[in-house]
Amino acid sequence: MVLTTIADGVLDVAQGIYDTGADLFGDTTIRLGVTGLARSGKTVFITSLVANLLDQGRMPHLLAASEGRIAAAYLQPQPDDTVPRFDYEAHMGALTGQPPHWPDSTRAVSELRVSLKVKPNGLLAGLQGPRTVHLDIIDYPGEWLLDLGLLDQGYDDWSATTLSRLENRDSAETFRDALAAIDGAEKLDEPKAKTLAAAFTDYLHAARAAGYSDCTPGRFLLPGDLAGSPVLTFAPLPPGDAPRRSLRREMARRYEAYKAQVVRPFFRDHFARIDRQVVLVDALGAIHNGPAAVEDMRTAMSEILSAFRPGRNAFLSQIFRGKRVERILFAATKADHVHHAQHARLTAIMEALTREARDRARFAGANTQALAIAALRATTEETMQHDGAPLDVVRGTLLDTGKQAAFYPGALPEDPSHILSPAANGAQDWLNGDYEVMRFAPAALSLRPGDGPPHIRLDRAAQFLFGDKL
Repeated sequence: MVLTTIADGVLDVAQGIYDTGADLFGDTTIRLGVTGLARSGKTVFITSLVANLLDQGRMPHLLAASEGRIAAAYLQPQPDDTVPRFDYEAHMGALTGQPPHWPDSTRAVSELRVSLKVKPNGLLAGLQGPRTVHLDIIDYPGEWLLDLGLLDQGYDDWSATTLSRLENRDSAETFRDALAAIDGAEKLDEPKAKTLAAAFTDYLHAARAAGYSDCTPGRFLLPGDLAGSPVLTFAPLPPGDAPRRSLRREMARRYEAYKAQVVRPFFRDHFARIDRQVVLVDALGAIHNGPAAVEDMRTAMSEILSAFRPGRNAFLSQIFRGKRVERILFAATKADHVHHAQHARLTAIMEALTREARDRARFAGANTQALAIAALRATTEETMQHDGAPLDVVRGTLLDTGKQAAFYPGALPEDPSHILSPAANGAQDWLNGDYEVMRFAPAALSLRPGDGPPHIRLDRAAQFLFGDKL
C-alpha cells in the first residue's frame, strides 16, 4: 500500500509538470469537471454548453464571446484515449429531434474536448495572434462522487452512519428485516451475503427515487462491469464481534477492497487533474420531496467538497502537489420550472444549502459561486389571472402526457431559513407551503444560424468557470 501511494504521488508530480509546461509554453488547457446528483441534468448541461460554445449567439455574458474575441470553436479528439468520448452528437440529436426528447443520463465517466481560437485583448492585442484554449470536459456520475468520502471512513464508522440514516425511512424496511435475520459474528455464508447486499442495493435505489442524495456506495447504483463481483457484495452491519471467517469480517474486507480498487483509482485518475468544477443540484426536486430530502442534500453538498482539493493553481503547487480546484460552481438546475421572478429566491436557497461547503472552499483559496440556471430552457412564461389577482406561471409540454400545460409550483420563501430550518430540525412536512414539481419535455428547437439552444444563465456559468482563461 505504501509503495502504491508513493507511485501514485510520482505520477501526479509527472502529470503536473507536463500540464504546467504545456500551459506555460503552448496552448492553454482547462479541465472542467461536471457532476451532480441524480436527475440534476449533467448530460443536458454539457450538450447545451458545447452547442453554445460552437455557436455563441446566446452567450452575451461570456465576455470573450460578446467582445467577438472567439475566432473559432471546434471539437477535437480528447487527450485521454482510455476514457469514453462524451457522445455530443447523439445527445444533441435527441434534443433537436422531431419530437425532441431528453438524452440518456450519465452512467460512466466520459470526456469531450472543445478547442477555442481566442484573440488577445488589452495592450498586447495588436502584437499577438489568436491563441488556442482547450476545454476538456469530464462528465462523471454524482453517485460516484460521494464515494470519495468513504476514503476517510472505516467500515464500522460507515456502517454506523448508514444505519442511522435509514433507521426511519420507509424505503429501508425490507433491508432492515433482512438485517434483523443476520448475525454478523456467524460464519460467512455466501448466499446470505449476496441476499443481504441485494436488499441493501434495493434500498439505495429506493432512497434515490425518494429524493435522498447520499446513497453510497455509488457503484451499487451504477455498477457497470463490476456487477455481481465480491467488491459490490457487502452491506452495513451493526457493531459486534468479528472473528476470523465471519460475515462481519468479510463485509469489512470487501468494503476496504471497494475503497482500494474502485474509489481510490477513480480519485487518482480523474480528480488529480481537474482545475474547475461545476456541481449540478436539483434543488427544486429536493424541496418537493420534503424537509428530510433537503437536509440530506445539504449534508451531501458539504461532503462533496471534501472530495476536492480546493485552492489556487500556483506554479509550484501544480508540480509538487498535483492540481487544486480553483473554482467551484454550485448550480441549481431547472430554473425554467419557476417564473423568473423567483430565480433570486432559488439562488438564495442554493447559497444557503451550500454555505458550509463554499466557506470551506474559500478558506482553502478557491473561488465559489451559487447560481440558478437552466442549461436548456423547456418552458415559456405567462401571467394569468387567478382569483382576481395576477399569477406568474410557466408553460411547457408535460413529459408524461405530451400535453401543453401552465404550471404554478408555489412561491419559494424570500428567507432561505424557512426551508433550511425545518429540514435541519427533522420536520416531516412543510408547514407554510406546498411545493410542486412538474416534469417537462424539451421544447422543439428552431435555431437561427449562430445561435445555440436557449438557456438561462448558462453564459454566466461559463464566464465564472473559465471566462478568465479566455
